[in-house]
Amino acid sequence: MELIYHVKPGQVSYGEAIGIILLDSEAPFIPGDVANATTFDFPVRFRRVPGLTVERILKHDMTALDDVMAAGEELKKEGVRAITSDCGFMILYQEQLARELKIPVFLSSLLQLPFIQQFLPPNSKIGILTVDSDSLTTNILKKAGSTELDRLLIAGLQEKTFFFDAFIKETGTLHYQEVEKEVVDAAVKLQHNHPDLGAFLLECSVLPPYAASVQEATGLPVFDFVTMIRYMHHAVVKERRNGHM
Repeated sequence: MELIYHVKPGQVSYGEAIGIILLDSEAPFIPGDVANATTFDFPVRFRRVPGLTVERILKHDMTALDDVMAAGEELKKEGVRAITSDCGFMILYQEQLARELKIPVFLSSLLQLPFIQQFLPPNSKIGILTVDSDSLTTNILKKAGSTELDRLLIAGLQEKTFFFDAFIKETGTLHYQEVEKEVVDAAVKLQHNHPDLGAFLLECSVLPPYAASVQEATGLPVFDFVTMIRYMHHAVVKERRNGHM
């Protein structure tokens, strides 16, 4: 069968189905982190939003909307089929980008909350580990589509020394084992205080490298940004199956 391909105007490279909008952040983004391309077994395309710092996003800065939109438009022009980000607080811009870009947009790991709430028993809780519990407001959770806020238990990492230095203060150094210990300790403490905990959701895109350790320590399902991105990639890039009967 003859195959005929046509150029897409303005596009100079192909095959990157997932576009990722990045904060203007400087930290060691290790394998497993959303901002590290080796995290994925498929190509991704990155686009940084100049000036959109961790400080600004944690303050719910809506003045960055136009710049985030521009990053999304550039990614779409470059051929991506769906757009995500590297910060759960990008949910601030979810509605506008989804409406304007007209391709799948899933900017925040928090968008998984309604799904998780549906498959857990009605009386079980979801533990959310977040970069900053003070910034994870009711308004943010509602933007993510969560309607059962009483089932959400939030643990912030902003007061954890090594996590703070690496990802909020941005010293340029990441002590992996120390951050891992801080993240796992937060999860274990939450589970100890709430035996009805049924699953964890890691809000921040720097947390997936520690997801396996959280699961090993708690025995619970753990959802994160990478869970969501892989799920969406499977939706927009279907594979033909080969086998036999």
